[in-house]
Parts: sequence; C-alpha cells; structure tokens
Amino acid sequence: MWRYLLSRLLQGIVVIYLVATATFVILRLTPGNPIDILVGEAEVTPQQVAAIKHFWGLDRPWYEQYLTWFSHMARGDFGVSVIRTGVPVATMIAQAAPVTATLNVAAFLSSVTIAVPLGIVAGVRQYSVLDYLGTLGATLGVALPSFWLSLVAIILFAVTLRWLPPFGLQSWTGYILPVAVLATEQTAVITRLMRGSVAAVLHQDYIRTGRAKGLAETRVVLRHAVRNALLPVITVLGYRMAFLLSGTIIVETIFALPGIGRLLTDSVYHLDYQVVQAIALLLAAIVVAANIATDLVYALVDPRIRIG
Repeated sequence: MWRYLLSRLLQGIVVIYLVATATFVILRLTPGNPIDILVGEAEVTPQQVAAIKHFWGLDRPWYEQYLTWFSHMARGDFGVSVIRTGVPVATMIAQAAPVTATLNVAAFLSSVTIAVPLGIVAGVRQYSVLDYLGTLGATLGVALPSFWLSLVAIILFAVTLRWLPPFGLQSWTGYILPVAVLATEQTAVITRLMRGSVAAVLHQDYIRTGRAKGLAETRVVLRHAVRNALLPVITVLGYRMAFLLSGTIIVETIFALPGIGRLLTDSVYHLDYQVVQAIALLLAAIVVAANIATDLVYALVDPRIRIG
C-alpha cells in the first residue's frame, strides 16, 4: 500500500509540474502583455515602459523567466500580482478560496445526498414511473450547459420571482442558485451511474443466493448490492472533481462571486501571469489529490482489492 501511495504521489508531482509548465508556455505565447493592460491609455514614454518591464522581469528571455518562476515556486513564493501591484498572489488566492470551497463542498454534498438514494431506488425499481422520471431528469441534467442553466435560474428565481439575489454574496442566500446549478449536472451523472450499477449488481449470483437463504430484501439491497454498486460511483466521484472545478469558473463569473474561478478569468483577461500560473498549479494539485484519495477509498471499500 505504501509503495503504491508513494508511486501515485510521484506521478502526481510530475503531472502538477507539467500542468504548471504548460500554463507558463501558453501564457507566454498569448498575444499582448500585462504591461500594455497595466499602462492602458496613460501617456508614458518608451523609457518608462522599458523600466516597468525590467522591474517585472518581462524583458528577460523566456527561459530566464521560467527558471526564476520555477525557483520561486519551489520555495512556495508565487510572487505578486502585476495588475494589483504589490498584492501577493497567495493573499489573493487565500481571499478567494473560501468562496470556491464553499460552493464545491455544498454542491458535492448536495449531489451525493440526492443522487445516491435516487439511483438506488431507480435501480431496484427498474422501469417504474420513478425510474423513468429519474432517467429523464438525469438526461436533462447532463444535457443542459451550466451557463444556460445559470441564466435561466437568474431570470426565473431572481428577476421574475425575486426570491433570491441574482449575483454577489450579500448574504448566505447568494450561494443557493450557484450551488443548485453546480449540483445539477453532478446529481444527474451520479444518479445514472448509481442506477445502472445497482441494476447490474442485482442480477449477480450472490444476490440470488442471499434471497434464496431468506434474507430480507432490504438487507440484500443495502448490505450486499449497494456496497458493491458504489465501487464505480466512487471511482467517478474523484474524476468528477475536475469537471466540478471547471464548472465553478463559469458559475462564479456569471453570478459575480469573488471566488477562484472569477479570479482566474479576470487574471487571464488581464494577462496577470503570476496569478494564472498559481491558480493552475492549485487546481492541478486538487485534482491529483482527489484522484489519489479516490483510489485509496476504492481499495478500502472493496476488500478484494490488494494493492502491492
């Protein structure tokens, strides 16, 4: 187990390094530079522009910029923002992280709480009215894009009914619509997967054996069928984390939430290299950690699996 965990950690470090390096290269290939955006329409001389570039190290060759950035990153120093001059990148991320964490945790817990029981019932009662309704809802949840669903939710619940705020976080109610949008697709995917997994497990020989021994149907389903049916669901939950994070970027931008997603879009728009690189590194680390945790939970849930 420990050898496997060490192997996965080393693989994860390589993946994070490649993501960070790719982000660095892509940003440098992007047309324009942050100095032009920083200066804007102000009247500055070419000498002043050159001085600003020299101050930020943007006049150096790309490989020198890369080595400088990598050495600082290895020490945990993500630099300061070019656009928000003097503000450390770590401070900006620390201020935005609680909003994104709250959105993702609330959406994840909401989707699992709804999807797992619904998928179990749909799998046990195949071809019933509930099964058909669940399948229809899951199909719609997967098909509807998050940006369209966000706009419809704002028009319906904020503009028309005036039940919830359309944007911002003046109170806790500002989380309701974004969480609902993020949880919709996640709930749909988990419901469909749970339904199919339960339906497949219920046809296994050991389930028929348990019923033949006179075990109660509830015990057969909950203790034997559901535990084995959860295995593919657990696998998918870890990989869905990446999709949930990408959806957060869109949702935070539409609902004007001061989270990491909106910080990333604003930084990309302003070519704030240090901020974009730090956020890409953070998101890659989160996805890698989620995948490793998923593999470990999978091994704990299924006693047949032994990792050497």
